[in-house]
Amino acid sequence: MCRVSLVAVRIRTTRLSNSNSNRCRTLPMATPISLSRSRRRLTIRATETDANEAVKAKAPEKAPAASGSGFNQILGIKGAKQETDMWKIRVQLTKPVTWPPLIWGVVCGAAASGNFHWTVEDVAKSIVCMMMSGPFLTGYTQTINDWYDRDIDAINEPYRPIPSGAISEQEVITQVWVLLLGGLVLAGILDVWAGHDFPIMFYLALGGSFISYIYSAPPLKLKQNGWLGNFALGASYISLPWWAGQALFGTLTPDIIVLTLLYSIAGLGIAIVNDFKSVEGDRKMGLQSLPVAFGEETAKWICVGAIDITQLSIAGYLLGAGKPYYALALLGLIAPQVFFQFKYFLKDPVKYDVKYQASAQPFLILGLLVTALATSH
Repeated sequence: MCRVSLVAVRIRTTRLSNSNSNRCRTLPMATPISLSRSRRRLTIRATETDANEAVKAKAPEKAPAASGSGFNQILGIKGAKQETDMWKIRVQLTKPVTWPPLIWGVVCGAAASGNFHWTVEDVAKSIVCMMMSGPFLTGYTQTINDWYDRDIDAINEPYRPIPSGAISEQEVITQVWVLLLGGLVLAGILDVWAGHDFPIMFYLALGGSFISYIYSAPPLKLKQNGWLGNFALGASYISLPWWAGQALFGTLTPDIIVLTLLYSIAGLGIAIVNDFKSVEGDRKMGLQSLPVAFGEETAKWICVGAIDITQLSIAGYLLGAGKPYYALALLGLIAPQVFFQFKYFLKDPVKYDVKYQASAQPFLILGLLVTALATSH
């Protein structure tokens, strides 16, 4: 007991020494023990506070996930809610918000063929082609892109499924293979269904899958180069589904290949929109996206210029081809896109990227259909 009280008193004051053992016997035991416990409690609380602050400093920011939207989570866009349901996580990885342009591209290709008819068989063929282009092959593209971007996402969007650890490596790899093989099988079925002598649907699907792989994966990793990567992305979203739809119902001609590749420059502009939210991570990882390479202010104008000039060029082509009404219709669809560019995108491409895309892109994809209908007549 003497030793206990001596230790407590030593904590309380430095004036006591080991030679005070005789005085130790006269000290009330309750007082030093109480002080010792009080001091220990204060020390423990301080230690716990410091530890909590250290954890908070090291932990990635997860506020967006905690207050995120379940709707955003299913669509696979930023501001998503964190989920534990594995099927919801798998759907999120495929980014359903990116499917509509591919599905619409199939519609445009079918319209450009001039051979689509509103029969049960043709509608069924087109739906299978849309499934191949959207949920399967686009889902494969988005999943593999998230896998190879996991280090960047850990900086930009740490709440996403892969960097947050919500899904394991083996589960991601399994999903990649299921979606890829599923898309290729559907392409082969479409070739047989359409009676193709040459399996053009299969090779289009295989080629698109290869482009998706080298876009995301080293050593090529096309997305490291802003120009090359974004054009490859634009071609994948505009040209490939159009080619698939047209090849399914008709003949894919060289002039259509050139025209759709030209339209893919507009797709390059759309791809740049998505680069602004990743500037911090891209810069740290050495990716030369256009906002990193040219600065955000210049990249904004490159983006809208690619979108607008491409469509104006297509309108000029249609006018020169003797199709003035189609050219005027396309011009009418360009005007609201320019309006929303100034209202949202050019003001703040990070804050308003979703609003801009939701407002402007419907007019762009309607312009694709106008062009497709013009080429079918």
